[in-house]
Amino acid sequence: MSGNRMKSPAHPGGFVKAEVIGPLGLSVTAAADALGVTRAALSALLNERADLSPEMAIRIEKAFGISMETLMRMQNSFDIAEARKKAKEVNVAPYAGKASE
Repeated sequence: MSGNRMKSPAHPGGFVKAEVIGPLGLSVTAAADALGVTRAALSALLNERADLSPEMAIRIEKAFGISMETLMRMQNSFDIAEARKKAKEVNVAPYAGKASE
């Protein structure tokens, strides 16, 4: 039934790279300058090696017009999907409570 599986949510960095930076023809350096961040910080986000921070989301909103809320929802959905992939590694039994004395 793998056909019923949902596609993993997009990382906001990959989205910004594909839908904003690329179409505008900006280099990572030029985009970083526009955002007021280091090239290394933006590169890590765009290449999905770093999470989107609320501050970076505000910067992207101000510079490129993509709402902070949309970007942060993308990050949250991505984080939830990543956690679900690792759920089997978390060894916790359901809470049974204590019997009344």
